[in-house]
Amino acid sequence: MDAMAEYQRWEDSLAKVNLPRWDELPNFDLYMDQVVAYVNNLIGSLGLDLVTPAMINNYVKHKAILAPIKKKYQVMHVADILVISLLKATFPIDVIRSGMDQVTLRKYPKQAYDHFVDLLVARLQRKPVVDIKAKSINENLMEVAVESVVTKLKAEELLRIMEKSGKPQSIKSVKQ
Repeated sequence: MDAMAEYQRWEDSLAKVNLPRWDELPNFDLYMDQVVAYVNNLIGSLGLDLVTPAMINNYVKHKAILAPIKKKYQVMHVADILVISLLKATFPIDVIRSGMDQVTLRKYPKQAYDHFVDLLVARLQRKPVVDIKAKSINENLMEVAVESVVTKLKAEELLRIMEKSGKPQSIKSVKQ
């Protein structure tokens, strides 16, 4: 299969990814291993780094997410962990938390999460983003974050396909 056809097939598979909206997230408390399995099942199809219990503990320690209640995670925790998992390859955790805090100043967490997921799914389905200039700063932030996730995924896949088809020659020093 030629490289562009392989990339096109990969892009087509991205268009089929569907992330849950807030009301589709588990509506009951989960233990750590259940959260890890649930989130990894969702982000695994995107080829993102999987989340581990140590990562989640680190998010709590650094106040990127709220501490679980009696070792149980609720919908808000799962939504935060999912968003962090999507963005962590592009942004530092403290920047992600700051962005989430800014967005939720103007929107309820459920609305903000649903809008972020809608934007990301639309972008994965290659739907065009409307004129950014006419939107709020909140909207701009979410769209730029979504664009960064998709751009990073695409760049990594293109590089993977290119490396599969051939290795570059090593650079040799030139004597003067």
